[in-house]
Amino acid sequence: MSFIPPEFFEFIADNVDRCSFLINWLKDHDIQCTLVPIDDSKHIYINFPSKCYDPRFRVKTILVHYDRAENSPGANDNSAAVFEVLAFLVRLKKFKTPHNMRVFFTDGEEMGALGGVSDQGSYGIASNFKKFGITNDDVIALDGCGRGDVLVISTTGRKSPGTQLFKKKFNDLYERMIDLARQVSPQKWVTAPVPYSDNAAFIASGIPAVAITMLPREEATALMRNVQRDKSFENALLNNSVVNTDLLPMTWRFMHTPFDTPESLTQESFVLMEKFLDELARQKTITI
Repeated sequence: MSFIPPEFFEFIADNVDRCSFLINWLKDHDIQCTLVPIDDSKHIYINFPSKCYDPRFRVKTILVHYDRAENSPGANDNSAAVFEVLAFLVRLKKFKTPHNMRVFFTDGEEMGALGGVSDQGSYGIASNFKKFGITNDDVIALDGCGRGDVLVISTTGRKSPGTQLFKKKFNDLYERMIDLARQVSPQKWVTAPVPYSDNAAFIASGIPAVAITMLPREEATALMRNVQRDKSFENALLNNSVVNTDLLPMTWRFMHTPFDTPESLTQESFVLMEKFLDELARQKTITI
C-alpha cells in the first residue's frame, strides 16, 4: 500500500468534510482554487495562471467527482482519481509550456444514481458552460481509476441523440482519447460502455464529454464479451438495470458498498493514470 499517500486515508475516513479537506490540501501545496457553489453542490475550480493557456489550442477540462455514496469508503469511487489529479496538479506546476488544462473537482455526481442526470452536481457546471458559450473544450470525466491495469475509454454517448455537429465533435474527442490511450498503454486499453459519470451532464447539455475508467484485464475482457454476446446488456448497463449482477465487473460491484476500500486498489492504476494525465497535458489540438 506504499503507493497510497497517508492523506488518502484521512480523505476516506467517516464523516470527513471532503470539500474542506481538498481546499486545505490545495492551499498547503500552493495551488490556487475557487469554491463554486451551484444549487446544493460545492465544486472546486483550479485557478491556473493565464500563462498556462495558448488560445491556438483546445482547452482540456477534467472532471473528477469527490463526493461518495453513503456507507462506502469510496476508495475507488472516486477517491483514487481525486488523488491522481491532485498529484497531477503538483506536476503541472513544473510545466514550462502552456498546458491548456481546466480542472474541476465536482460534487453531487452520486446524486445522478438516485435521481437523474439533471440531479447531478455537474449538470450545473455544464449548464453554465453552455450559458457562457464554452462548448469547445475537450471534456474528460475520470471515475473509478484506481483499480486495474487496463484503460477503458467509455463508448457511452456515441449513440446519444444530437445534432450532426455534436456527433462530429463527440467522435473527434472519442478518437483522440483512444489515440492517447494507445500511446500510453499500447497493449492495455479497450473501449466499452461504462455507466454514466459526470460526462452524462455534459452530454445532456449538448457538450461532448468522454469518461475514462480502469479495470483489471480479466474484468475488461469479460465485460466486452458480455456486451458482444447480449445486445440488450449495454442498455441494461447504462440504465443500472442489469438483473444478473454477476455479469458486472467485480470492480463495479465493489462501488457504493463497504468493500470499496484501499485494499482493492492497485499500484498499476496510479502509474498508468500518471502517464495518461501527463500526456494529456502535453497534447496540443488546434482550435477550429
